[in-house]
Amino acid sequence: MSRRTFIAATAVGGAAAVAGPYLLGAETAAAEGLNNQLSLSVNGSQHAVTVDNRTSLLDLLREHLRLPGTKKGCDAGACGACTVLVDGRRVNACLTLAVRMEGAEVTTIEGLADEDGALHPLQQAFIDRDAFQCGYCTPGQIMSGVGCIEEGHTGTRAEIREWMSGNICRCGCYVKIVDAVEQTALGK
Repeated sequence: MSRRTFIAATAVGGAAAVAGPYLLGAETAAAEGLNNQLSLSVNGSQHAVTVDNRTSLLDLLREHLRLPGTKKGCDAGACGACTVLVDGRRVNACLTLAVRMEGAEVTTIEGLADEDGALHPLQQAFIDRDAFQCGYCTPGQIMSGVGCIEEGHTGTRAEIREWMSGNICRCGCYVKIVDAVEQTALGK
């Protein structure tokens, strides 16, 4: 056996071992007990869903419930693009297992506006302060900002920056994002 054949065989075997569980069909996953039924409220609507135990809250929202506002950035909890509120607290949806959401109240960017279409004050402040450029991070920034305000971490601009530091804006709109959070916190 050549070195090249050995490496190729090892790579294929390793990939099969790692990817095997993810390649299981829905029937196999159900038969092996990998699926779970859960009930949760998302943006005020009750949902009963069956998901694979390995499904993240982010994938549940985007793929199962068709709520694309929550963005998949790094998928490792480092960028904050997937920030949502769970029972009023900020969480990175990419790091949260959906099955842990049994009975939870989840709020996404789609759930912030009033039923009549009026924007949440922070959404309006982002527009007023021009707090976005490409907009990819905006849903996560807004959800984190809402959490920051509700948690009372808006005493100073430095405090806002510190408590919003888990959300990355690659366009560098941090000053305007802080302006928008401050505007909303002060009720201006």
